[in-house]
Amino acid sequence: MAQDRMLPHLNAAGEVHMVSVSGKDETLRRATAQGRLRAPRSVCQSVRDGTVAKGDVLAVARVAAIMAAKKTHEWIPLCHPIALTAVEVVITVEDEAFLVIVQTETRSATGVEMEAITGVSAALLTLYDMLKAQNRGLVLDDIRLVKKTGGKTGDYVFPTHESEADRSDLDQ
Repeated sequence: MAQDRMLPHLNAAGEVHMVSVSGKDETLRRATAQGRLRAPRSVCQSVRDGTVAKGDVLAVARVAAIMAAKKTHEWIPLCHPIALTAVEVVITVEDEAFLVIVQTETRSATGVEMEAITGVSAALLTLYDMLKAQNRGLVLDDIRLVKKTGGKTGDYVFPTHESEADRSDLDQ
């Protein structure tokens, strides 16, 4: 069985393996991901007011995002360990949600999309953990890659004005 180009994580025998990136050029690569934690107004207001019993929720979530981005290869089985050159985390407290945006950067032979998405996920999980005492009905939502630049496959931007038919494909 020859390796299928569409399934690069399978070797010639059909077994899962880590893809070699040794032949790829090291280039500047960036990725931005985002996600939301939906929460009642009262929970969002308590964070704005700084009255959460567990402390500075936003600072802890930012640190969690950075730590997770740096350890993505330990969370996701086939990801390569890469040297991140930057991780930027922005958390916005909205009326009924927390918007987390993580941008990662490397000068490597492989991309940083998974690091950005993992950072977002860790920040959202941390927010949930620190706020669940106020309300256990918090919802992690809309975790996605927003943009990536660099590398062999070029740039990608998440479509913002897709048709309903295109949108239904995303929901499946």
